[in-house]
Amino acid sequence: MPGTHITDRQVSLYMKNRETNTPAVAAAKAGFSTSTAYRIEQDPRPPSQKILPRGRRRPDPLAGIWDSEVVPMLKAAPGLRSIAVFAEMRRRHPDLSEKVRRTLERRIRAWRAVNGPDQDVIFRQHHEPGKMGLSDFTDMGDAAVSVAGQSLDHRLFHFRLAYSGWQHAHVILGGESFVALAEGLQNALWSLGGAPADHRSDSLSAAFRNLDRNAAEDLTRRYEDLCRHYGMVPSRNNRGLAHENGSIESPHGHLKRAIDDALLLRASRDFPDLPDYRRFIDEVVGQQNARRAKAIEVERGTLKPLPPDRTADFEQTLVHVTSSGGFTLCKVFYTVPSRLIGHRLRVHLFDDRLDCFLGGTRVLTLARGRPRGNGRHGHVVDYRHVIHALRRKPMALLNLVYRDQLFPRRAFERTFEALLAAGSDRQACTTAVALLSLAHERGCEAELAEVLDADLEAGRLPDLPALRERFQRTGAPVTDVVVDLVPLSVYDELVHGAAA
Repeated sequence: MPGTHITDRQVSLYMKNRETNTPAVAAAKAGFSTSTAYRIEQDPRPPSQKILPRGRRRPDPLAGIWDSEVVPMLKAAPGLRSIAVFAEMRRRHPDLSEKVRRTLERRIRAWRAVNGPDQDVIFRQHHEPGKMGLSDFTDMGDAAVSVAGQSLDHRLFHFRLAYSGWQHAHVILGGESFVALAEGLQNALWSLGGAPADHRSDSLSAAFRNLDRNAAEDLTRRYEDLCRHYGMVPSRNNRGLAHENGSIESPHGHLKRAIDDALLLRASRDFPDLPDYRRFIDEVVGQQNARRAKAIEVERGTLKPLPPDRTADFEQTLVHVTSSGGFTLCKVFYTVPSRLIGHRLRVHLFDDRLDCFLGGTRVLTLARGRPRGNGRHGHVVDYRHVIHALRRKPMALLNLVYRDQLFPRRAFERTFEALLAAGSDRQACTTAVALLSLAHERGCEAELAEVLDADLEAGRLPDLPALRERFQRTGAPVTDVVVDLVPLSVYDELVHGAAA
């Protein structure tokens, strides 16, 4: 057909038919003209071999710099990015057009394909059911989650089975540590109902940071003991090679995108408390697991059974309660009831809490605090622990080290600042301590904070007598008990009836 190019297949068909037919008949069977057949007789090469490479249609914009400058630069620094090369060429040659960037990037990419260094190869793996479980930490700073209006600085401990993709996520408030790994891993295994044969984690570089050799060896031994308790073989990928943990690194992004979608659908990133946020994470992860139900059921049948009990997922230490009404642990000062002053407490240090024991009795649980920036100590203060002593020494509030952390709500702190600005320091301290005492004794902390906020908005200072009257204890009504006395003759009838 005129204007239509013949193909290699047509030429091959023509040459086959030419063995037994004339050029005209063979050309008809191949679908082209007799004149084309005679041209093929003179040059039997397929059309694809006759195409000449197209030459340049315009001058090469890199002709003056490619061999003399760019290639030596790529040889000297193989890891140099194309954009950096372009920026350097623009600096050396200001007349070089901005439009040359894509041309330079394609030329560098082609040069490296022929002359560049060997690259690392990622070997795709075949995973067997029940064989491999992986875990890692992922930062959640971009999620912008808050709890009760306060920004939540946290991470997720992410565990995943390589075969089925079953996963579990645990909210971590501190950094990457063995305690966080032990708690998150055990929560995952007990939620799963079994343990894989192998467990791979990252290099735990954050957990090993600033540890001496003995402490690092102890941490390694504890990790190995944790895996041995569940019958798993421990392993760690090489530091800085995240692709060795690829079955968990890539799902980090998928999980965080699913969480972000759920937050957008929720229309709020603020949660009333931490347990509510953890339930939210569990729901998102549960929806992800529901999509892999069949593969998960297959893998569950191959998992190792769990031991009778969990192993320790906390660090244990002894602390001494000082005359300051508390103790310092990991650069954080914690207040405790003053009756414990002078005692030594055994503390189980978890990621989000401290369980304090006196002997074998757990006496209290405290929220875990974190040190402040620049090496400053943090404070976890409960005003109920010290209010009885402050009533006797109200002026101690003025320069108290942890004064800002003592106030349970912002309204109390604002009131104290207003009292300081309006009157004497002594009167301000006395009134502030009296307000804290009122909140503690009458159990009206939230209601009292609302009243204080309203007074401050109206430009008034708190009226302590009026507040005491407003939040006075209301005695429970006494129930009248009426007792009907039975005549004694009834007992005589019972005695005679029994004798008969």
